[in-house]
Amino acid sequence: MNHRKKIAITGIGMVTPVGNDARTTWASLQAGRSGIETIRYFDASGFPVRIGAEVKGFDAAAVIGNPKLLKNATRSHRFALAAAAEALTDAGIRPTATDGHRWGFCVGAGMMGVDFRELEIVQKACAPDGEFNPDGLLSPDFPADPIAFCRSQTNAGLALLTRHFGIQGYATAVHTACASGGQALGTALKVLRRGQADYILAGGFDSMLNPTGLSAFCLLGALSTDNDAPERASRPFDATRNGFVLGEGAAFLVLENWDAARARGAKIYAELAGDGNSLSCYRITDSPPDGDGPIQAMRQALADAGLTPESVDYVNAHGTSTLMNDRSECAALRAVMGAHLGNVSVSSTKSCMGHLIAAAGAVEAAVCALAIRDGIAPVNAHYAQPDPECDVNLVLGKSRPLRIRAALSNSLGFGGSNSCLVFRNPEDVR
Repeated sequence: MNHRKKIAITGIGMVTPVGNDARTTWASLQAGRSGIETIRYFDASGFPVRIGAEVKGFDAAAVIGNPKLLKNATRSHRFALAAAAEALTDAGIRPTATDGHRWGFCVGAGMMGVDFRELEIVQKACAPDGEFNPDGLLSPDFPADPIAFCRSQTNAGLALLTRHFGIQGYATAVHTACASGGQALGTALKVLRRGQADYILAGGFDSMLNPTGLSAFCLLGALSTDNDAPERASRPFDATRNGFVLGEGAAFLVLENWDAARARGAKIYAELAGDGNSLSCYRITDSPPDGDGPIQAMRQALADAGLTPESVDYVNAHGTSTLMNDRSECAALRAVMGAHLGNVSVSSTKSCMGHLIAAAGAVEAAVCALAIRDGIAPVNAHYAQPDPECDVNLVLGKSRPLRIRAALSNSLGFGGSNSCLVFRNPEDVR
């Protein structure tokens, strides 16, 4: 029996390739709508990969309404500010200087802090002889070099968020590649259990859809090259999959003590019940074939939640649509779930959204909470041909009505960082 303090999810906000808010995103995922198209943000015609999962029609000024703040914000920071604002509105509570509550921030920070247009201007500032010419940075096109430098720092998004929302308590930025968002939520869970904060905004944000990010993943050979059929390029666990699709976005969740949430009459999506993380140390880009690192993270998370595998009804898989990682995760699920595996519905919502890198774990955590609330396991879209080594109970064809007692969200990052989160149906929390 787990007697640790219970933590409630009471607010959700998202900006993703399939919707600029949580409601639209969730509706798109249930319907299996793809957000993957030919890249429009920049000219990708010279790259072997010309597709991505971009955020579309997002008007930061309309959502945030603070020109000075926007001047200091990168593309992914703007997604983060909007998602965090939506989460607070959804939770029906905001930080104030007089309410006596201790607020905190735990964020999974993106990998690429420098805007590629700024890099281009810096390159032009270099004289032909290779000597740096600082006068070149005084171009009216260049947005004040000290600001650009500050904006590029890993914790810059966290700083903007804390300033915008007036949060001065516990704050940390986690960067563990694709596991960042999940590990940020796991950190928030620990902080709340230790009593260091009353409320935490936890989530992640990222955008690597720029020439630098795209070229790096192209060189790794990690991306799908299905340029002529972008809408089905991300097909996790399908035998014909040939790589992941680079995406962007943000998600934030409001976390608070269970009893406090009940006392103020808040709606509770789910309990954030358990956290596990590990380091595989196998390869920079691949999980171990036997699933060892993910196995450790899943078992830790279930133990932390005081649950057994038999309690789990749904897994939102990391499911990147890459050969090695999909097979490694399925090996891990077989090891952890054992004979119960056939009863566990599994899907990867990256099939619609692509891979949001540092934001992925936060977005997929929000998806788990919504899946529990509505009793729906979202579809693993675009699947056509079985891979015998990925023989799990995939949600195929359409989303599946399912009462979910407990759900897992896996995030397996480059460099071997692994995160697993456990969510419980509020009806089952005693």
